[in-house]
Amino acid sequence: MIRERLKEIVDTCFAKGVSEGKWSDAAAGKYTLEVPKREGQGDFSTNMAMVMAGMEKKNPRELAGALMGLLSAEDTLIDKVEMAGPGFVNIFLKPQVWQEVLGFVRKTGDNFGHSTLGKGKRVLVEFVSANPTGPLSIGHGRQAILGDSIARLLEITGHEVTREYYFNDAGRQMRVLGESTRARYLELQGLPFVFPEDGYQGEYIRDIAQALLDEQGDRLVAQEDVTPFTKKAVELIFADISGTLERMGVRFDNYYNEHTLYDAGHIDAVVNELREKGLVYEKDDAVWFKTTEFGQEQDRVIIKSSGEPTYRLPDIAYHREKFRRNFDWLVDVFGSDHIATVPDVLAGVEALGYDPKKVTVVLHQFVTLTRNGKLVKMSTRKATFVTVDELLDEVGADVARFYFMMRKADSQLEFDLDLATKEEKDNPVYYVQYGHARLCSILRRAKEMGIDPKKLEQADLSLLVEAEELQLLKSIAAFPAAIETAALELAPHKAIFFLMELAGELHSYYNKHKVIDPENVPLAVTEARLCLVVAVQQVFKNGLLMLGLTAPEKM
Repeated sequence: MIRERLKEIVDTCFAKGVSEGKWSDAAAGKYTLEVPKREGQGDFSTNMAMVMAGMEKKNPRELAGALMGLLSAEDTLIDKVEMAGPGFVNIFLKPQVWQEVLGFVRKTGDNFGHSTLGKGKRVLVEFVSANPTGPLSIGHGRQAILGDSIARLLEITGHEVTREYYFNDAGRQMRVLGESTRARYLELQGLPFVFPEDGYQGEYIRDIAQALLDEQGDRLVAQEDVTPFTKKAVELIFADISGTLERMGVRFDNYYNEHTLYDAGHIDAVVNELREKGLVYEKDDAVWFKTTEFGQEQDRVIIKSSGEPTYRLPDIAYHREKFRRNFDWLVDVFGSDHIATVPDVLAGVEALGYDPKKVTVVLHQFVTLTRNGKLVKMSTRKATFVTVDELLDEVGADVARFYFMMRKADSQLEFDLDLATKEEKDNPVYYVQYGHARLCSILRRAKEMGIDPKKLEQADLSLLVEAEELQLLKSIAAFPAAIETAALELAPHKAIFFLMELAGELHSYYNKHKVIDPENVPLAVTEARLCLVVAVQQVFKNGLLMLGLTAPEKM
C-alpha cells in the first residue's frame, strides 16, 4: 500500500545520503514514518533528521534540509515536503496517489484489509474460561467479545489462531456447586437440608435440582457423595453458557479441562520440577513457591496446609502445557480480578524454563449498565448478577458486541441501555452500520438508473478533488494498517474507532456533496464518486465482518 511505497522511497533517500557522505548509516532502521496527528502536517512525517542528529552530532534542521532535497527529487508519489519544529520532515503526496487506492480495493474486494503479517506464527487465545457454576455475567460477556475479536483480528492478519476455553471443573467451587444442588434437590421434596454457607443462590440451581428430580426421582435422597449433583449441574450450566456464546457469535476450537492437569500428573510434575530447582519450600504445613526469586515482594502458597492446591498451581501447570503444545504466542484475556495472580503465573512460567515474554495478558475492567443515568439491576431469576442473556434479549448481539469492543480493555465500560437502543447518530453502533446501509442505498439507486458501479474501471478518478473526497481516500488507504495495529496491539477498540471516524467522514461528505444528481452533477463526476462509494462501502463491510458484526444493507 501507499505507506509501504513511501517507506521504500524514504529508505532509498537515506541510503543515498549515506553514499553521498551526508550522514552515516548509524540510524538505519531507527527512524519512523508516521501519519501526523494534526491536520496540515502532511500525509506522513519522518523523524529521521532528529534520530540522525544525536548520532552524527549535527544540527537536526540542517539534516532535515538535506533529506528534503533528496525527497523532492522523488516525484512519483511526493507533491511537496516541509520542515516542522526541531527537524520533522512532513511529506505531502500527490492527489492521484490516493485516487489509485480505489483500484486496489476493487481488485481485493472482501480481502481488502487482510494481510500475511503473522504468517507462520501460532497463537493460542484463551478467554472466557468462566467456572461452570452459573450463567455468564456481563463481565464475562465483555471478555468473550474481547477474546473473540482479538482472535478474529489475528486470523485476518495471517496468524494461525486457536481459541481455547479453560474449563475449570476441579477444586472447591465444584464441590460447593454440588452441595448447593443437593440442598435444593432435598428442599424440592420437602426434606431436611443444609444449604452451604457460601453456596450458589441463583434460581438456576433450583432449576437444575428440578431437572435432576425429574430424571432420577428420589433415588439420590440418601446420596452423600455430591458427584452426581455436581455432574448434572456442570452439564446444564455449560449447556447454558454454550448457548449464550453462540448467541454472541463466539466459538472455540478447544476446551481444556482442569481435571486433566491432575489426571495426567501435570500438577505433581510442576511441583517436583520447582522443588528440584530449589524454588519451593514447606512452611506452616503449606508448600510455598519462591516468587521473590522473580522480583515479587513475597513468596506465594501453591499447596495449602489442607493439601489442596491454590488456584495459582493449576494455572502454572496449564501454561506449561500451553508452551509444550508449541505455540509462539500465548494471549490470555482475563478480568481485572486476576491482576494479582498474573505475576505469579508468569513467575512460574519463567521458573519452568519458558519465556514469559511470549505471554501477553489482556486485563479488562468491569461493566456497568445504566438507564436514565442510573445503575440497572436486571432480573435475578437466573443469578445474583446481570446475565449476558438478559442483555442480549434487550439490545441484541450486534449492539452488545460493538459496545463491549468500544472501550480500551483496561477502561471501565458504562453500557448506556437508553442510547444503545436508539436509532440515531448519537448511538455509535447505528452511526456506523447506517453508514454502510446509506452507501448500499446509493449503489441501488445507481443500478436503477442503469449504472453498474462495479463496472466503472474507466471512470476518471482525477475528478475526486474535494477535500472530503481526499480524506475518504486517505482513510481507505489507512484501513489495512489500522487493522494490523489493532491485531498486534490486541486492541479491537482501535478498529472500532477507525470505523466510527470513517462514518463521521462519510456522513459529512454525504451532507455536502451529491453523488447522484443528474441536473447538477455531471455524469463523469457521478461515476468517479460511485467508485469512491463502492470502496468506502467495502471498507465498512470488511471492517464490520472482521469484528463479528453484521453489515446491514437497509436500515
